[in-house]
Amino acid sequence: MKKMISAILVMMLLTVFGISAAESEPRKMETAADADEFITAFLGEHPEELEGLWALSPQMTAALKQMGGIAALAKQLAALGTPETVLPAYEGEMRGLKAFHIPCVFSAMQADLILIVQDGAIAGLQTGTYSGGGQEETKNESDLYDSMELALPVPSLGELPGVLTVPKGEGPFPVVILLQGSGASDKDESVGNLKPFRDLAEGLAEKGIAVYRFDKRSYVYGMELAADRQITLEDEYLEDAVNAVQLLARQDRIDPDRIYVLGHSLGGNAIPALARELEKVPVKACGFIMMAASPRPLDVLMREQYDFLYSLMPEITDEQQAEKDAVFAELDKLQDLDSLAEDDTVAGVYAAYWKWLADYDILQAAGEITEPVLLLQGEEDYQVTMEDFRIWKEALGEKKNWQMISFPGLTHAFTAGQKTEGAAVYSRADRVDARVIQELADFIARTGTNASGQ
Repeated sequence: MKKMISAILVMMLLTVFGISAAESEPRKMETAADADEFITAFLGEHPEELEGLWALSPQMTAALKQMGGIAALAKQLAALGTPETVLPAYEGEMRGLKAFHIPCVFSAMQADLILIVQDGAIAGLQTGTYSGGGQEETKNESDLYDSMELALPVPSLGELPGVLTVPKGEGPFPVVILLQGSGASDKDESVGNLKPFRDLAEGLAEKGIAVYRFDKRSYVYGMELAADRQITLEDEYLEDAVNAVQLLARQDRIDPDRIYVLGHSLGGNAIPALARELEKVPVKACGFIMMAASPRPLDVLMREQYDFLYSLMPEITDEQQAEKDAVFAELDKLQDLDSLAEDDTVAGVYAAYWKWLADYDILQAAGEITEPVLLLQGEEDYQVTMEDFRIWKEALGEKKNWQMISFPGLTHAFTAGQKTEGAAVYSRADRVDARVIQELADFIARTGTNASGQ
């Protein structure tokens, strides 16, 4: 089995890259046949031979240089397993740019590899939900809710596409705003064959609760953000979340006094910081939900997750051990943050991001929240574990405004599975467990209008 690499708190396996220019004129990526040719070589035994062959955007050139080259990028996709079937590419659109989708069946999961192209230059490569060759997903319309497009303005960049799912009727209805985990993620928080945020939106709307979900800033404006050396978790989440609360308060059929914010994984980690920011604006949230959030440092989780995934292998080759050692050596740089310069990266992330996280006392910030908080944890989650849940309970379990629930048999995505499956749990076309939907609905019904939980 190849080395399985799975980013901590990531629900979308995402990689962007650029290929440095060679002396000869690089080729433009123009047709689906070009995409097929590129992916065949990329998934082959010598992806480094692609260096300099294809045109790329300047941002992707810089990104690849930081990653360590095209071969290093190919190794990051080893989390998907060994490629078994690669279907022909087809052309689509993403973020206003041409995108070639290549549906692939790997040994660990199914996924589309998506080449994003800007003026003939490769601008990114990311994974997306497996499409099986461009077949559109069948949408089962419900008689219980409506879904409407509602873009979220981003003053510095433009806007983020979003969807507001509202129960049938005049309302006003309570609403839950959803924040994805780390990495670039669409509004459904798609990963493999799972769409957990779609499941939450439809499930809650059927119980009389509106849901707003939007494409993450890094998903829509990834190229613009790639060169930002000062970006932090605050920039990644808080401005958009605060603006979403203000936007939803102005919508017909929405009760402005019953706005909740739900964060999953790293989005859950952002909730205590968001609660502080919302104290500065006219409209605040009346409650918060944290799903699979961790109070521990991100690099600690990364080491733990790598150790776990490697433990699943029948045997570890010398090459795999060397790769793991290299990852841990990279994380060792975080032991002396003051030595990191502005341009330095650790695990592909600029120093400013790590320094912000080091200064963020999440338990202190969480303890300051006076609104009702619901914290949920899957007991089969190998990314954020029951050790994290134990720390939350020990620190905040006695506070009257906090409720904490763990679910036997549920994974990081709150779908059924077992830890020992590793990343393979994302390959099944499953849905968020009904128990989770019910607990969320009960929490919202119980807290009511302007509940403080103090």
